[in-house]
Amino acid sequence: MIELIALVAFALALSAFFGGRKTAERLDREVAALKKEIAQLSAGERLAPPVDAAASVEAAAVSERSSEATIEDDEGVEALSASAREGARIFGNAEALNTESAPSEALAANVEAASVENAQPRQVESLESRLGARWAVWVGGIALALGGVFMVKYSIDAGLLSPAVRLTLAALFGLLLAGAGEVIRRRAVPVIANEFQNAMIPGILTAAGAVTLFGVAYAAYEIYGYIGTTTAFVLLAMISLATVGLSLLHGQALAGLGLLASLITPLLVSSDEPRPWVLFGFLSIVWLATLLASRLRRWMVVPTLANVGIGLWGLAYVTAVSPFDAMPVAFALLVMLLGVGVVWPGAEETDVDAFTAPLPEVTNRPVAVAGPWEKLFTPAYAAISVSAAIVATVLALIFISPAVSAVSYPVKQFFVVIAALAALGAWRANAVYPALLSALGAIAGIGSLTALSGVLAYLDPSLAGVAPEIVLPSRTATLTALLLATLFVLFGAFVLARRLREHPQLAILWAGIAAVVPVALTTMSFLMTGNYAFDLPHGLFALVVGGGLLAFADWLYRRDGESEGLDIAASLLIGGSFALFVIALHAWTDGLVTTLAIALLGTAYAGATRIRNWSILPWITAAAAIVALGRIAWEPTIVGAENLGTTPVVNALLPGYAIPALLLVASAYFVRSWPDARVRNVLQALASLFVLLTLAILVRHAMNGGLLDSAVPTLGEQSIYTLLAIGASGVFMTLDMKSPSPVFRYGGMGLGVFSMLSVLSAHLFGLNPYFSGELLGRIPFFDLLLIGYLLPGIGYAGLAWYARGKRPLPYVMALAVSGAILAFAWATLSVRRLWQGENVVDWKGFLQGETYTYSVVWLLLGVALLVVGSRFNAKSIRIASAALVFIAVLKVFLIDMSNLEGFLRALSFIGLGGVLIGIGLFYQKILSGAGVTRQPSAAPTQPQ
Repeated sequence: MIELIALVAFALALSAFFGGRKTAERLDREVAALKKEIAQLSAGERLAPPVDAAASVEAAAVSERSSEATIEDDEGVEALSASAREGARIFGNAEALNTESAPSEALAANVEAASVENAQPRQVESLESRLGARWAVWVGGIALALGGVFMVKYSIDAGLLSPAVRLTLAALFGLLLAGAGEVIRRRAVPVIANEFQNAMIPGILTAAGAVTLFGVAYAAYEIYGYIGTTTAFVLLAMISLATVGLSLLHGQALAGLGLLASLITPLLVSSDEPRPWVLFGFLSIVWLATLLASRLRRWMVVPTLANVGIGLWGLAYVTAVSPFDAMPVAFALLVMLLGVGVVWPGAEETDVDAFTAPLPEVTNRPVAVAGPWEKLFTPAYAAISVSAAIVATVLALIFISPAVSAVSYPVKQFFVVIAALAALGAWRANAVYPALLSALGAIAGIGSLTALSGVLAYLDPSLAGVAPEIVLPSRTATLTALLLATLFVLFGAFVLARRLREHPQLAILWAGIAAVVPVALTTMSFLMTGNYAFDLPHGLFALVVGGGLLAFADWLYRRDGESEGLDIAASLLIGGSFALFVIALHAWTDGLVTTLAIALLGTAYAGATRIRNWSILPWITAAAAIVALGRIAWEPTIVGAENLGTTPVVNALLPGYAIPALLLVASAYFVRSWPDARVRNVLQALASLFVLLTLAILVRHAMNGGLLDSAVPTLGEQSIYTLLAIGASGVFMTLDMKSPSPVFRYGGMGLGVFSMLSVLSAHLFGLNPYFSGELLGRIPFFDLLLIGYLLPGIGYAGLAWYARGKRPLPYVMALAVSGAILAFAWATLSVRRLWQGENVVDWKGFLQGETYTYSVVWLLLGVALLVVGSRFNAKSIRIASAALVFIAVLKVFLIDMSNLEGFLRALSFIGLGGVLIGIGLFYQKILSGAGVTRQPSAAPTQPQ
């Protein structure tokens, strides 16, 4: 029954073919009549200019229909020209055949017709059209292919024919199908509407014939053994390639079928001894044939699938065969990259081709215009280059993976593939993704080659068992890393020199690659294979390449002047040069010398602002300061704890901290007139930070007997930090008055606030000798209370006086109150020292004389603050005085009344009463004087 259905389907196909011929002939006659009528109308126009409007409209409509019959939307310029010639042949118009004499007029007419067609709304395809014009064709093609298979199967089951005869008949059936497809293509295709181009009968028949022939060749090899492995492979390859070639006539679907047949051919015909050169040589030929066909027809899906196919075969071979030979795979990858760069998509699309790009739809909606960066990352036919780049990068990384085993470690193959991918990214402006993936592949590959996880194992011993073993000599890894770094610098220079003016975004991208990739590769190589004490190769390479980047940036500035993107691209190169110089310094120096050299390098970039106005130079100085800070954070002693002397101030800390601080101060001075205020502020802040850090580190070293990691904080050390913060706040205020800067303004206020918070947390509570039990010292007054409370209190008072009118009032009041609090704490603790000695810890309790002395001292201190506040008209100090007197009153009534006895109790209250009356009189005098001063003189009384 199935065989009968297959025969009926074939008969219907032939009937449809002959019916199509009759329809074509009828359409030829109708079109000839229309052409004759148009010619008569044109002759009438020449004889009589006034033409009826209705006739003009009808002639335009006829011309439009005839143009629509000759245009194929999914083909390029070549397809349009071919359609024009074929239409001329059908219509019998000799003028249309002469396309070489007037190509512009023909193409203009085609474009005009296409635009008219595009402007009109498309009609929704009916169910009848789908069933009759599309699905019937597709199902019919499948039926024909299955008919050939079932016919062979029936002959086998029935034993009617010998195997040779069955194969011969099947081959003839396949050739008949292919021939029928070609005949129908030549006669019926020109008169079929464009809507049915994806359901063309010739392509379906040709595909069915190709499947039949493919099955015949495979059956002759696998089932009957008539032909050997080599012959079968050649036959299957020829059928696949012929199918790809016929796709030029029948469309992209047939090319996909030929590609699929080519990819599965090595699976169907295999031998016991794998020959990778034969396999990947064949795949390269198939890929190249597919790409050439795609280039002629501007297809994008088939070449993308071809790239994926090579990637899958390469992955299967590398992971399944052990040990594998990387050379054949690398050869196929190089062919793929070369074809993508030269054949398709080849050169970048700089102009929009009216015959290949879809015409814009006529709407009233605004069209979003893509920006330059969006255009850079959405190039024409990106799927082809992206798929090729992914395949090449993944396989190159698998080559050097420890998880696979190769005949010889394929470092050369990895290097060649990554270099070819980078060359593709530099050669073609539309190959932005190959450029990016080559950079990522180079970094990941060198990380694998140099066993970067060994560094992690060094930092964390628990990872030592997980880290992979180094599988090649360190010299090979170093050479590979440095050669790849050099290539990326050269490719970046090539792109910048060639495309900076035309494609500034691409040039910026390559400037970043040329700066980042060499730094990353050189760093990994130095960390894993270098000599930390002194490494001449890495240091020399970093110095030469860094100098080359710097010189090339200067050349770009001098050549291109104010070109778009120049500043960003050159800044990236200069930043890369600085990073390489830092690597060179680490390779050639160590310890204190490295820190000083980095600070000096940053100052050199700041000094270069006097001869070059490059915007990046001051930022490089800031980067050098950050690198120096990183070294200090890694090793605060600069030279190592075992090599650090114990002599205060005169030790390695002084040059290690003070010289970078002075260099940063000089750098900030160099850029004091720089137009960018942000970098000026950053350098001023870093210089201030280094100065404060220098003072703090020297104090800590001196206070802890030459040790920097002492875990026991002391009030003396904290007091010095507080005094430094107060002094620095005053210095910043002075600098801000001379050279206004937000760094000096807000930095000084921030230091003041930070010091006040430290007073509240450390001086009054955490490190207070009353709670900590720290000894005050044997000499009264010149003891810990002097440096911990009195001097900071005087400092806050002086800073508050200096900040009046220069800083916000709340900040000034906070400084004054902080000074008053510290003065109160000093007076109170001094009283306790007077009665208790140098140990004033709380568990000793209180004596009656000590309790009375507190009241006296507090009252006297309150009066003193009142006098000072009145003298300087400082309301905050007067408020502090009132608060202190109030505390004294509470103490007298709550504590002295219950703890003191006899004469001391009476004396306490008498003294309190006298002081309060005196304060009252003082305030009355002040307020009365102020009121008299503010009261206006009375106006003279007018006589009544």
